[in-house]
Amino acid sequence: MIRFWEYSDFVLGHGKVISGMDAVTDSVKKHKTKLVIVAVDTSEKSKKNIKYVCTNNEVTVIELSTIENLSHIIGKKNKAIIGITDKNFSDGILEKYNRG
Repeated sequence: MIRFWEYSDFVLGHGKVISGMDAVTDSVKKHKTKLVIVAVDTSEKSKKNIKYVCTNNEVTVIELSTIENLSHIIGKKNKAIIGITDKNFSDGILEKYNRG
């Protein structure tokens, strides 16, 4: 797993991560979300829908990990889509993601 998740407890504890299609979509439309992470095993329909909303609101979307792993990281069940609302945390994730 990518090391930036080591900081997820701090970010989660301060309400900087949201999860679920409806909550993330809402947050993106309100321009509160800086980055959206979609599990690679998310349904194609859900991927298409969230990418459409993010593109229209200029929010970056990345595909990363599995539903099981993302859910475990954020401490919730069956979460395929998460939104990061903290700019510094989202920048750190993107930097590590782009490095491979």
